[in-house]
Amino acid sequence: MPEFKCQVCDAPFTVAEAALEKYPGWEPKYCREHSPKRKAEGASQKKKTRRRRTAGSSREENLTRAEVLEKYTEGTQTGVFTDGGCYPNPGPGGWGFVWAKDGEIEMEGHGSAEETTNNRMELTALIEAYKALPEDAAVKVYSDSQLCVNTITKWAPGWEKKGWTRKGGPLKNLDLVKELLALYRAHPKCPLEWTRAHDGSRWNEYADSLASAWRRTEV
Repeated sequence: MPEFKCQVCDAPFTVAEAALEKYPGWEPKYCREHSPKRKAEGASQKKKTRRRRTAGSSREENLTRAEVLEKYTEGTQTGVFTDGGCYPNPGPGGWGFVWAKDGEIEMEGHGSAEETTNNRMELTALIEAYKALPEDAAVKVYSDSQLCVNTITKWAPGWEKKGWTRKGGPLKNLDLVKELLALYRAHPKCPLEWTRAHDGSRWNEYADSLASAWRRTEV
């Protein structure tokens, strides 16, 4: 299950993926022990999240690239957008990325794996995107996985200092985390940021299409 870090006690805690999928964009901040103090605030945030869903689809559509471009026009027009997932989880899955500049495609890529997890595909999408970028590139890289973004930008440096260990137990997907952290550092002008999933953003939806291309006969 995806893991987060409590902002009160710094203890790691997990949240079922079903809960995260039910509330797209929700980033758990408090462990079970401290969550009662934020019930009212949490309820308010969930309502806001549901309202934001109206801008796009809140679930997988499995559209081709052409269908995405025809259906979606809004959102940031410059950046590298990544996505990954598997069906079921764990199970077969795919990853994809697209680099758009002023609304035009500079580069794209996608792939699949016979047995994997959502998180491994999200990390792989970011790894392949950073590999494709020139070292002197200056562009934002987006992922709709808060877990992956937080892992690289917040937690991994601390784990590294501690010899890649933590109090909560073994680190999952450590091979991919190490590889992505090195690539992220090698591209100082390519910051990694989170973007909301399925909010109608053209290039985020396009990356989703690439990640699910293995499920279709037409990319």
